Amino acid sequence: MTAAGGWTGLAHACLAVLAGIGLVASAPAAAEKPRASGTLLVANTGMLDENASPTVVGDGDAQYRQLYAQWRALDRQGSGPAPLGRLPAIAVPSGMPLEGARFTSQFGMRSHPVLGGRRQHHGIDLAAPTGTPVYATADGTVSMAQFYGAYGNYIQIEHGGDMQTRYAHLSGKVVAPGERVTKGQLIGFVGSTGRSTGPHLHYEVRIAGQPVDPLPYMAQTDTQRQFALGNGQTPLAR
Repeated sequence: MTAAGGWTGLAHACLAVLAGIGLVASAPAAAEKPRASGTLLVANTGMLDENASPTVVGDGDAQYRQLYAQWRALDRQGSGPAPLGRLPAIAVPSGMPLEGARFTSQFGMRSHPVLGGRRQHHGIDLAAPTGTPVYATADGTVSMAQFYGAYGNYIQIEHGGDMQTRYAHLSGKVVAPGERVTKGQLIGFVGSTGRSTGPHLHYEVRIAGQPVDPLPYMAQTDTQRQFALGNGQTPLAR
């Protein structure tokens, strides 16, 4: 896979890992809102399906530590193929897109509640009452805000570096295409539009158009926090 600007599939794979640990976050973390803090995932991880990926909340700490050492060495030497100063500006999604939600469907293969059979689920589902506020999980630019087929009322936000978040089945939207949004900003409300069996938010994170598990972007390990501190960043909110 090759993305615009010459990024290869390998580069995007590295970007996914680095984004997950906060290395390439460009949004000022100190300005993050306290809402949508991600406590649902910490408190209710037992709700995850038994077939869920065992790496969803950061048990790849050894990889993070290895990458941290390598990138710190490159930064000190001022050499290497992609020094930190030349990485693209990216605002990395973090935290919950809404408060008081109930986790109802994981990323990956599942039994489809409407169409039946086993199908790929490109995001996660968070059940909440109709009208529950939905917030942007990172700074970015709204690229779509419209009714979009099975997604129903739908918002898509670009965060730089081919990183994107998607919010679906909304009852209403309060942003428009081309609008700049900040992390924690109200963008819409939970609903059940499109192909849906009840009020919930379908939330996706995509890199170079490819869906990735949103859960690592909704919680943070101690290693991730140390990595952010080591690079002069305020750690992302839990």
